[in-house]
Amino acid sequence: MSKEAVVNAFLGCFMHVGLALVLAVYLPVAFVCRLLHRLLVRPFARGEDLRGKVILVTGASSGIGEHLVYEYARHGACVALVARTEVALRAVAKAARDLGAPDVLVVPADVTKVDDAKRAVEETVAHFGKLNHLVANAGIWSSCFFEEITNITAFHNVIDLNFWGAVYPTYFALPYLKASRGNIVVTASVAGRVPTARMSFYNASKGAVIRFYETLRAELGSHVHVTILTPGYVVSNLTKGKGLQKDGHVGIDEEARDINVGPMPVGKTESLAEVVVASVRRRDYYVTWPGWYWPFHMVMCAAPELVDWFSRTFYVSKSSKKILEAVGGKKFLYPQTIRSQTAMAPNN
Repeated sequence: MSKEAVVNAFLGCFMHVGLALVLAVYLPVAFVCRLLHRLLVRPFARGEDLRGKVILVTGASSGIGEHLVYEYARHGACVALVARTEVALRAVAKAARDLGAPDVLVVPADVTKVDDAKRAVEETVAHFGKLNHLVANAGIWSSCFFEEITNITAFHNVIDLNFWGAVYPTYFALPYLKASRGNIVVTASVAGRVPTARMSFYNASKGAVIRFYETLRAELGSHVHVTILTPGYVVSNLTKGKGLQKDGHVGIDEEARDINVGPMPVGKTESLAEVVVASVRRRDYYVTWPGWYWPFHMVMCAAPELVDWFSRTFYVSKSSKKILEAVGGKKFLYPQTIRSQTAMAPNN
């Protein structure tokens, strides 16, 4: 046996046994500490005071971004709204002021363009004099089998918006966030942890977001906090069926939505926003909502073959849509606002 083989055999044995012993000690202690913190500390913790803080939100014209703006406004924060659609942004800005935001800045920009992302950050800092939170939320959905795509080059748009659309503003905001010891809040998805069929590019983009910001968290330490959102299905452009189609055009495909969402309940975006801002104020690492999605993370780690079986059974064969229709699920699982879309939702 070669020296290399001996070393690898030793490390293989050592790592498995050693890690098992470490986890056997660490996990019970960590569980008790988290339980005590949740029962004895969290109910009495006030969290970060957001009054007068400056929050920049990308993808602020609709969906999750819009309702995060409203929740920050309720806490007295100043907000800078960034998206491509100025008309929609101005409507959100008016609502944010009515909810209590002392000052609101509208910055029409396309965060997939590096110059636009830089301008959005610089205009925010020039207007408010500081930056406390960056909420990188802009994104787009896609749903089709990979082999059915007829315009493969168009799908770089999914990666550009979901990944680079978060990374670019983060890059330019980082010096200001370090100065304020602020927060980065980034919208990923449970799909980034638990990939299902028909969403290859979307899953890949959200997985990249999670890994990038976990790495950035380690690099930044206590200088800037990072909260990663991995929500399930809530009212948004995704659950309205809006996304990049197989021909490369953005449109609404309710059948694709019904297949991918299936008989899963679609949550209220307002409820998600409330949970997210509360978690950000506590400086939580992750936010998964609704909470019943958490076990999927564990299944993916412990038994990925079950996720593969579930994906093929429910999404490849369209069983999810058949179940939804058989039980009349749309009437009680889907909010009225997403049951039928006859017009395009606004772009982020």
